Parts: sequence; structure tokens; C-alpha cells
Amino acid sequence: IREVLADTFAAIEQNIGVYRAELKIEEIGMVSFVGKGIVRIKGLPNAKSEEIIRFPGDNYGMVFNLDPEEVAVIMLSESENIKAKQIARRTGSIMEVSVGEELLGRVVDGMGRPLDEGGSIQTMQRMPIEREAPAIMERAAVNVPLQTGTMVVDSMIPIGRGQRELILGDRQTGKTSMAIDTIINQRDKDVICIYCSIGQEKSEVALVAAELRKNDAMENCIIVAATGEDPPAMNFIAPYAGTTIAEFFAEKGHDVLIVYDDLTRHARAYRELSLLLRRPPGREAFPGDIFYIHSRLLERATHYRNGGSLTALPIIETQAQDISAYIPTNLISITDGQIYLSPELFRKGILPAVDVGLSVSRVGGKSQLPAFAE
Repeated sequence: IREVLADTFAAIEQNIGVYRAELKIEEIGMVSFVGKGIVRIKGLPNAKSEEIIRFPGDNYGMVFNLDPEEVAVIMLSESENIKAKQIARRTGSIMEVSVGEELLGRVVDGMGRPLDEGGSIQTMQRMPIEREAPAIMERAAVNVPLQTGTMVVDSMIPIGRGQRELILGDRQTGKTSMAIDTIINQRDKDVICIYCSIGQEKSEVALVAAELRKNDAMENCIIVAATGEDPPAMNFIAPYAGTTIAEFFAEKGHDVLIVYDDLTRHARAYRELSLLLRRPPGREAFPGDIFYIHSRLLERATHYRNGGSLTALPIIETQAQDISAYIPTNLISITDGQIYLSPELFRKGILPAVDVGLSVSRVGGKSQLPAFAE
């Protein structure tokens, strides 16, 4: 034992003699205000937009506003434990999400953390949730159909791989059911599907996962979930994180389908954050850049020249059949067509309740199967 201790102490003394302490510069700030889901910090003059800020107790937030004298942060965890005059530290890294084939068949949140009972997820790569949309020269024409399995859609309102087709209608008209049926129809077509749930109840997300497993469609599917119990920041970043996960597969040459359910709740989460941060409200109290947050999301969907594609099916909810409201008209102008589900047809028992007079596909006709075209 004496020999072992002697050798150990000798090794320690040798390492102490070699070790040289290095000075590390760390930029810190002080919390000056705590609100519902937001925090203001004095200091951090070099903080970057979308940079992750670390708070005591392993709480994290994302930089949202860069003002001359303070930084506004939206919290990615509960803000109840954050107090004024606490220290906040920069991490130097922007908001990223885990990507990889290890996510297939799993339910994760907007940061790539597992929400199901499948254990931890070990991925080899992380990518920023905010990425530039592909340039024009990186895009190819939409010429391959995406079969939804719904006859009225495939025959009259066809969708192509790489297209963005909006699904809209009042509450309880079958919007989510149509999207889930489309995902189930891809189980034997070598299409990777991502279902992005925004602001729904945990029970609703569990029902979707159970339906996909029941129909053997979960193996090639990833569910990115942000529930109504999560902070508004998690609901805001969820669709961007889901799109980054989808781009990982699309850039490798896979065909990917992503469903955003729904962007109405996403817009409300962004409005809540913006009003809390004192950004000036505009039409219907939405901030002036509400169009931009959806356009920069949906412009990332395309048919790549390398053969891969990213097809987007955003869902929004209308009020009293008003498709000319602010958010619906924004998304109608961004997307390549829309499928309108009528509550009147739904009440008559016509399912799916597709109103063919108000529905259109501006691209899919070029990729439609000849049997349908005739």
C-alpha cells in the first residue's frame, strides 16, 4: 500500500509541476427583469441573436432581442426559478437540435430531447434550427407525386414532392386526420415523415403516436412535440427544429414529408413573446414580422437537385369559415395551394370534407400520375 501511495503522490506532484493555470474570459450578465417566459439581462454586450444563455440550476434561454443596454431572452425552461440579480452566462453557441437516423420512431421536443419511454438518444450531429432556405440554383422542378391516399386530393388537388400545400378549416373538420392519413400512406413509399405538434395537449400527441404505431407508420416517422404546458418559446422553436431534422434527411437524398400542426398556435406563441418583449403590435395585435417567421420556415421546403425533397403540409385553423383573416391569407400567399375543409360538408357526413371550389394546387398538376390526369 505504501508503494502504491508513493507512486500516486509522485504522479500528482509531477502533473502539478507541468500544469499551468489558464485564464478564461467569461462574459456574464445580471438578470434585471423576469416575466412569463421571458427574462431581461443587463450586460452581455457581445451576445448574438439566437445564442443560448445559461442560468443557475441548468435553466436555458435563447436571445431574442438585442437592445443597446440589455438583452431580452425567451426561456426554454420554466422561468419560476429565475430571480432578479441572478447571474446569466453566455454559452457561445446558437440554438441547435440533434439530427440523425437515431431519431426515427421517437417523440422529441424542440431541442431533440426524448419525450417517450425509449431512453436517451445518442446522435452524432447537431444543426442550427434556423438555416437559410436553398438557393434557386439548388432547387429542381416538382415532378414526382406525393400520394396522400385520399382520392379527392390525389385526383383534383394533387401534391408533388417538394411542394407546400396548406390545410385549413374550422375546428373539428378533419385537418389533423387528413395529415395523419397522408403520413400513414407513406409507410411503404420510402418517405420519411415528421409530425410537428405545436401547442396541443399531451394526450393528443399520445393519440397521434398510438395511431401511427397501430398502422406500422412510426418506424419512418419522427414526432417533434411542443405542448400547451411548455413555455411559449418551445412552441415557437418547434417547427424550425422539425424542419432542420427534415433537412438532414432531404440533403442526403431522401424524400421527406413534414406536417406542422398547427401554425395558428405558432403565430399565437410568437405574438405572446413579442408583446411581452414590448415589440409594437400591428394588425390583429400580431407583430409586423409575423409573415416573415412563416415564410422563412416554409421556403425551406423544396425539391433538391440531388434528388431529395422536403414536402410541407402546414395546418391552420380558421374562425367561422373566415379564410380571409390575417394568418390564413399570409399562409395562402406563401404556399403553393390550399386544401379547404368545410364544416358544412363535415356536418353533412361528407368525409373528407374537402371544398373543391376553394381548394387548389398550383404545382402538383405537373407531377400528377397519368391515370389521375386522364
